Amino acid sequence: MKPIPRYVCHKTVEAYKIKGFEYRNEGVVLVPEDPDIEPVIVMRAYVQIHRPYPGGYYVRYADGYESFSPAVMFEDGYKLIEPAVEQADGES
Repeated sequence: MKPIPRYVCHKTVEAYKIKGFEYRNEGVVLVPEDPDIEPVIVMRAYVQIHRPYPGGYYVRYADGYESFSPAVMFEDGYKLIEPAVEQADGES
């Protein structure tokens, strides 16, 4: 039998390291370690499915899919390409 094929990733994602959580009626705030980054509010289902924890990364793919990655895995697979820069229309 052949071994399982290997792949390398080349996706661009939005992500930040999670400092902690704030539970609200509308969902769970994933508080970033960097206080200058706007926090993301996720549904409680995100927390149940992905089981994020402080020190890991909130990850959002180009198609809007949200995920979680342990720090070691994320930092081994991704390299910061540029700091987030606010665009002319106010979105980053």
